[in-house]
Amino acid sequence: MISRLLMSVSQNEIERTSERTKVGLAGAIKSGHIPHVAPLGYKHEDKRLVIDYSTKDIVVRIFDLYYNGYSYQKISNIFNEEKVLEKDNWRDSTIQTILENEIYKGDFVHGKRTKHPTYYEDVVEPIISKEMWSDCQVQKKKNSRSYQRTLTYLYLQKLKCPKCNRILGGKATTKKNGNAYFYYYCNDCKIEFKEKVINDYFNQFISELVEYDSVVNQFFLPMIKQKFDEPKEQLEKEIKEQNNKLERIKKAYINGVFELKEYNEEKKIVENAIEELQNKLDTTDCVEELKFTPKDILLKRDIDFINKVKLEKEYQARTKTWKDYTRQEQADLIMKYVDDIELDIIGTEVVVKQINFRESICKPCQELYDNGYIDTTKPMILGNVLGSVRFSNYLPEEEVGEIIMRLRQYYDVGYAEATYYVDKQMFYFNFAEDNSAIVRVFPLEDYYKLDPDNKMETYRFGILYINEEDKFQMQEIDTAFDYIPDETNTSVIYTKEPIPISVGVKPVKFCEEMQEETN
Repeated sequence: MISRLLMSVSQNEIERTSERTKVGLAGAIKSGHIPHVAPLGYKHEDKRLVIDYSTKDIVVRIFDLYYNGYSYQKISNIFNEEKVLEKDNWRDSTIQTILENEIYKGDFVHGKRTKHPTYYEDVVEPIISKEMWSDCQVQKKKNSRSYQRTLTYLYLQKLKCPKCNRILGGKATTKKNGNAYFYYYCNDCKIEFKEKVINDYFNQFISELVEYDSVVNQFFLPMIKQKFDEPKEQLEKEIKEQNNKLERIKKAYINGVFELKEYNEEKKIVENAIEELQNKLDTTDCVEELKFTPKDILLKRDIDFINKVKLEKEYQARTKTWKDYTRQEQADLIMKYVDDIELDIIGTEVVVKQINFRESICKPCQELYDNGYIDTTKPMILGNVLGSVRFSNYLPEEEVGEIIMRLRQYYDVGYAEATYYVDKQMFYFNFAEDNSAIVRVFPLEDYYKLDPDNKMETYRFGILYINEEDKFQMQEIDTAFDYIPDETNTSVIYTKEPIPISVGVKPVKFCEEMQEETN
């Protein structure tokens, strides 16, 4: 009896110890103490897993290349050719392991190879977004190698069969005149249709897609995000750590720990890391000096709209539209933005039911719109003519005033107010007789919060407009396209006469030449 009692006590103690160990381990993991070797892009600091800014961009590049259709083997070949991290032994299995590791989106799976793994969310700072990680897992199922083709299919791997919901295949015929005609089909359901069916639907909003890609993605979001993703203090800390590491390597060589060849190899790796970090720090300093803000996005789009009206020839010459893109560029844009396209059958005809855009792409745009920093185009009847108007969300009065004054450095922009009748869904104002063009319409109060059920009878809206006879005021027309007025300028002078004026401006695109000028 005593023996059985002692064995029972021992067993209970073992179970309690095991339970305490599991609880302690779970708590440690949730605090960022990951019990594994730090993967590429991370390092251990005070027992916690933190981002290693000297190698972070390599991970970002791997995900970006795979997201854009490169296979594991292709990525490893590129890295071997470039000798990334001074290595020429990158393997496709290494790339695959990185792409499948949940740690890069901030999560961790403990006991992944066991029957009962434990999933922990948001335990470390992520290097890539959860949406990007998920998109790459979807890309893996679609076999990324199929995108590297001689003929470019705009919608390959994007179209679903309206009957069986499988991904459709693509084929093309080339005529004697050299023109290629593309088709999509489902062998199982015996469905086939021309690419033109999708193009006709897609063209309804493709211009807005191109505008968003060029203005927001290329110019502003990278600059705004860079200030948060790579804070100046963190980069300076990383440079200091790398310099300390360089000193330790030198001392180790002096003490005979390293041979000269090994010393030179280790020294080169650290010096390259320092150079890369310093370049990022210089870029961050320049971006912070320019003080780019979300308001710049709205301001740039307002100026582009006015340029399109007032400087039409110059605008057309400088603006790349969908028809100006090569077929490969069009396919890249669709790959970047579109998740998949759902089809339907009406009678015997195949029609587009719905286009599903990637959440990781649309989310930043929606956030900017919700906060009033980007516009959308809405249909509107102007007199007896069906047209459209640029509409943006609510912004505080002081921010609206700032944008108007900055616009007036380039153009004589007018401001008026209009009443919107909720029941009739109608504005009451008239600019057509005054030869005026509406730049943008926006609510003067946050009606989403004030009137979520649309019970109010009227809303107040602000209107920005320009007169037909208004001319661009700067001496150099290029200024209207390459720069935007700087919000730090306090002496705003504007006139309808085309005389030169001095205003503070900042470039809309960051480049090396700009960096040299600011230095």
